[in-house]
Amino acid sequence: MSTNKKTGETEIMRAAAILKRYREGKANLEKRIVSNEQWWKMRHWGELPLDEYDRGRPRPASAWLFNSIANKHADAMDNIPEPVVLPRESSDRECASQLSKILPALLERCDYERLYSDMWWYKLKNGSCCQAVLWDPELADGAGDISIKNIDILNLFWEPGIKDIQQSPNLFYVSLCDNDLLIGQYPQLEGKLGDSGLLTGYKYDDNVDNSEKTAVVDWYYKKYVNGEKQLHYCRFVGNTVLYSSENDEACAHGFYAHGQYPFVIDSLFSVEGSPCGFGYIDIMRDAQMYIDKLGQVLLEHTISMGRKRFFIKNNSAIKEDEFADWRRPFVHVAGNISDDDIREIKIDPLDPAVMPALNLKIQELKETSGNRDFSQGGTSNGVTAASAIAALQEAGNKLSRDMLKGSYDAFSKVCCLMIELIREFYDAPRSFRITGGFTDFDGEMLAAKPITAFGVDFGSKKPVFDIICRAAKKSPFSKAAQNELAKELFSLGFFNPALSGQALACLDMMDFEGKESIVRMIKENAAQPAAKGGEDI
Repeated sequence: MSTNKKTGETEIMRAAAILKRYREGKANLEKRIVSNEQWWKMRHWGELPLDEYDRGRPRPASAWLFNSIANKHADAMDNIPEPVVLPRESSDRECASQLSKILPALLERCDYERLYSDMWWYKLKNGSCCQAVLWDPELADGAGDISIKNIDILNLFWEPGIKDIQQSPNLFYVSLCDNDLLIGQYPQLEGKLGDSGLLTGYKYDDNVDNSEKTAVVDWYYKKYVNGEKQLHYCRFVGNTVLYSSENDEACAHGFYAHGQYPFVIDSLFSVEGSPCGFGYIDIMRDAQMYIDKLGQVLLEHTISMGRKRFFIKNNSAIKEDEFADWRRPFVHVAGNISDDDIREIKIDPLDPAVMPALNLKIQELKETSGNRDFSQGGTSNGVTAASAIAALQEAGNKLSRDMLKGSYDAFSKVCCLMIELIREFYDAPRSFRITGGFTDFDGEMLAAKPITAFGVDFGSKKPVFDIICRAAKKSPFSKAAQNELAKELFSLGFFNPALSGQALACLDMMDFEGKESIVRMIKENAAQPAAKGGEDI
């Protein structure tokens, strides 16, 4: 059992040693992320081992890899998640209904659509992405509010070998801050700044100068205090503590009441021993490399065939400068010339095996990434019927659906952290603009409530919810399918009150989005009295 103690220089030095060990364990992941960014920017020739023979050769950079990732990103943006909060007990239904309306409003305030787009670019390139769900006391005119941010995994450090970052005893987030801003906010840092070497940098196109910036470390850690597991937080620069929750009396029970690290890592293709997985660039880079190397051979040969070269004797009568200048209509010679004086260098046609090999590598990249022609609206092998194309697209989208399912799981964790922050910090009613008007909400609705039965007090219990996700935006194909379903239900008489019994029996065997509202409308139509005939309008 531990007791609270002040965080000082000794604890900071211990944390710095742990951070160093975490950085060393994460070196290979950081190297791969930096390299993937170069492949994404089609600067991958600099990532390949080259020798003296490769100097001066053409370096084509085709965009097959880029196109595949862009197609996956488009799938993700067609299915932006929207949370639906479900209660675990009937007494929490009203609160769950309110949260289902409030969470989308909070996400909109955080500009989540832009965050979601940037997050997916990062995830597709590097195989993982991370979002932080924080309480920012400066938002809402100083009242504080929830802030969601995308986190560069290069800036986050955890214990090597774990699968879930919540299992790490310590978690570090390192950011570079301008020295002048730091001194303005923390005057005690005067003369103690200048260390910016804690982070691995990308290979920028611009000249990035970090000499006037300093690494600021946000240290999250878990510990037991009087038998209670708590999350604590400390911010420091060098050996100077800027803030510590253990030194703050307001955080006697931890920095966040939920006791979880406020970071959610979403992996694409998981690997053992790491919370981060690998992405599509890691899968496609080998095929893309050989596509460009075969393209290099093709371009070299084409250039060689288009640029005529000649053998010419040292004592030839031909004036070489005039012969090399294609703008001259006449070339002077001194004496007679023969075929032995000058001879064109013939280039053999390209080997017929090159083009099939190139096409095979392109097909390999498409197959391994699931980016077939049908997924982009193309057709082949004589398939032209719209229904057949739609069926092939739906079958080919199973990879995208699986990819999105994993992302929705991570989004559910983000929403759970948001609910916990609402429970802890919304101590006064907050107004939210929702569909149909405005609503007020405060954390009191989420507070623990006493449990009594037969006059006996059984303690207290706080409301707990389940989060499910649905696509807030649909692709044009999904919208068309939904519209066709509505027209088909109308033509079959589902909305005729006289056929309500048959319609409800049929709907009971069907499953589609929005089914509950259709059932409700049919029941309401059946309950209304029949309109009187013969009345004047």
